[in-house]
Amino acid sequence: MHSMAKLRALRPRTLRQALVLVRDYLLIITGTVCIAVSIDLFLVPNQVVTGGVSGVAIILNNTLHAPVGVTVLAMNVPLLLIGWRFLGGFVFGIRTVVATIILSIMIDALAPVIGRIVQAPHEPLLYTLYGGVLDGVGVGLVFRARGTTGGVDIVARFLQRWRGIPMGRSLFAMNLVVFAGAAYLFSFDKVLYALLVAFVSARVVDVVLEGFSYAQQALIISDVPAVIQARILAELGRGVTVLEGQGGYTGGSRTVLLTVVARSEISVLKAMIGEADPRAFVIMGNVAEVIGEGFRPLSDTI
Repeated sequence: MHSMAKLRALRPRTLRQALVLVRDYLLIITGTVCIAVSIDLFLVPNQVVTGGVSGVAIILNNTLHAPVGVTVLAMNVPLLLIGWRFLGGFVFGIRTVVATIILSIMIDALAPVIGRIVQAPHEPLLYTLYGGVLDGVGVGLVFRARGTTGGVDIVARFLQRWRGIPMGRSLFAMNLVVFAGAAYLFSFDKVLYALLVAFVSARVVDVVLEGFSYAQQALIISDVPAVIQARILAELGRGVTVLEGQGGYTGGSRTVLLTVVARSEISVLKAMIGEADPRAFVIMGNVAEVIGEGFRPLSDTI
């Protein structure tokens, strides 16, 4: 009864929720296809492993000719049971189970098709770069749909909750074992390529989740904050938040202006500040995502 209540709680209550649910599962399917293509086209033919369960499956495929997808699914079953039991039940499990099953099926289903249609590249730069990009796009899409592809992430989360071991440390240790096995069975250069794949994939995941940096945040400390504030509001049409600060050396109170502008407006903002107060102190930094008035609506990110 308790499980049925959880299932009812997960049902969409509005048309919008239903559409979001459909979108999420389409993202999961698209993401798992990207990961499968990355494995079948770029990684397996070149004996390049990824971290975690997929890396172990690639090693077993190259040494014992075990199907990668079947191996991934078989290794994930006990991990999914652990996650289902200890890491959140239905909330944790449904999307992760779906993503894991679809990924396993796609890896083995697409492998012969890809082999007939496309010749796997054997140029290290190509299979490292594109393998990492496709893997990162796939993982990022699954994450955007609030799912995971299972694997050692489950073990890391479990160890963090059970023993307080930081996830980064346990993930590093488990992936180190996989890469060490690849170095022993294949060659050390394959591990170097694998590390490049992991780096590219991680960067692409960030881009998929957060987008390219298209805006800049500015913190402005000036003797004429009201003038700069008025010009930003009138000429750029951007909002300004007024913060109260205190000088660390003088101890005096200072007004700090916080604003976010598009990249194309950076030069205009700098010129505007320079004209109002050439001695102003300005800190500018990239913003991964801006949600709200003047930028992307919050509703578009859900």
